[in-house]
Amino acid sequence: MRLLLSMAMRHLLARKRQSIVSLLGIILGVAFFLSISSLMQGSERDFIRRLVDNAPHITVSDDFRNPRAQPVFAAYPDAMVELRGSRPLTETRGIRGFEQILSLLSKERGIDASPALTGQALVSFAGRDVAVTLNGMVPADITRVTTIAEYMTEGRIEDLDANPGGIIIGGELARKMSLRQGRSITLAAPNGQVRSFKIVGIFRTGRAGYDETQVFMTLKRAQALLDRANRANSIIIKLDDPYDARRFAEDLESRIGYKCVSWQEASEDLLGTLVVRNVIMYTVVSAVLIVAAFGIYNVISTVVMEKQRDIAILKSMGFHASDVKKIFVVQGFLLGIAGNMAGLPLGMGMMAALMQVKIQPPGSLEPIAMPLDWSWPQFAIAGSFALLASVFAALLPARKAADVQPVDILRGTA
Repeated sequence: MRLLLSMAMRHLLARKRQSIVSLLGIILGVAFFLSISSLMQGSERDFIRRLVDNAPHITVSDDFRNPRAQPVFAAYPDAMVELRGSRPLTETRGIRGFEQILSLLSKERGIDASPALTGQALVSFAGRDVAVTLNGMVPADITRVTTIAEYMTEGRIEDLDANPGGIIIGGELARKMSLRQGRSITLAAPNGQVRSFKIVGIFRTGRAGYDETQVFMTLKRAQALLDRANRANSIIIKLDDPYDARRFAEDLESRIGYKCVSWQEASEDLLGTLVVRNVIMYTVVSAVLIVAAFGIYNVISTVVMEKQRDIAILKSMGFHASDVKKIFVVQGFLLGIAGNMAGLPLGMGMMAALMQVKIQPPGSLEPIAMPLDWSWPQFAIAGSFALLASVFAALLPARKAADVQPVDILRGTA
C-alpha cells in the first residue's frame, strides 16, 4: 500500500498546475457547502426554536374537531333524513370542566398546563382606540407556559399578583399610544363591560404585530371583563419534549373530546416548506462539489492517457488490475482529503464572517445576527460528500487504467 501511495503522489506532482486547480475546486466546494448548509440549517433551527418557544406546544380550545351529531340522525341511522333550519343554542363559550382536565394533566410527567381566557377588547387612552387580544392567565403559570417573561423590558410578571387590577402590554402598543409603566388605560369588551387597568409591565418581543396587539392580565380580571365567570376557553400546554406534541395531542383529544392542536399541526404548511427548501439547498451546494469533481476526473483521465506505457510495464511486472485501479483511486482520495483539510477551516472562517452580519427583517424592531448551525453533522456531511465525490470522480479513469492490455501497449511502442 505504501508503494501504491507513493506512485499516486508522484502522478499528482507530475501535473502540479492541474492538480492544484482541481484541489482548489474541492476546497472552495467544501467551504461553500459548509457555510451555506450551516446557514440554512441554522435559520431552520432558529425558526423552529422561535416557533416552539413562543407558541404553545399544544392548545386545547373550546371547540370540537367534528360537529356533534344531531339526535335525529342517531334515532334514525338507516333512514333518509334531512335536517333544516337548526340553530345552535346560545351559550357562554368555554371548556366545560377545565379544572378536571388540568387535574388530569397534572398527573402526566414532563407537562406544564395552564388555563387561559382569550378575547377581544378595545384599549382607550387619550381619545385613541386600539383593538387588542386579551389574554387572561394565572400569573404564576405565565412564566412556565409562555416566554413573555424573557422579553420584559419594564416590570415583572409577578407584579400582576401584587396588583390584580394590573395589565402587561407590548412595547409597540405603548409607543403607539404614548403609554408608560404606571399609567392607567381603559378596556372595553364586546359585551359592553368597561374597566380601568394599571400598566404594571411592558414587553418587547421584536415582532411589531405581536407587541401591538397582545395584552396580559389575571384570569379573574379577564373573566370579569368578558363576563365569563369561572370559564376558560383554552388550555396552554408545554412539554419537556416539544417533538412529542403531535402524539400527545392526538391521545389527549381522544380522551377529553375537545380539539387539541399541536404546534406541528398548526404550522404544518411552514414545516413542509422547510423540507422543500432543504432539498433545494442541498441540490445547489452539492452541484458545486460535483463541478469540482469533474476537475479531478479530467486530471486523472489525462494521467491515465499519458501513463499507459507505465501501466503496461507495471502489469507486466506482476501488478494486478486491482492494484492499478487503487493507484488512481488513491489519487482522488488524496485530493479529497487535502480539500477537506483546507476547505473545512476556510468554511469555518466564512461561517464566522457570516455571524458578524446583522440584518433587520421587515416587522422586526431590532437587527438580528445571521443564525448558523455549528453542529458536527454539518461538517461531517460536507467532508463526506467532498470525499465521495473525489473518489467517484477518480473511479472511472481508474477502471480504464485497469483495463489496459500490456501486450497491446508494449507491442505498439516496440
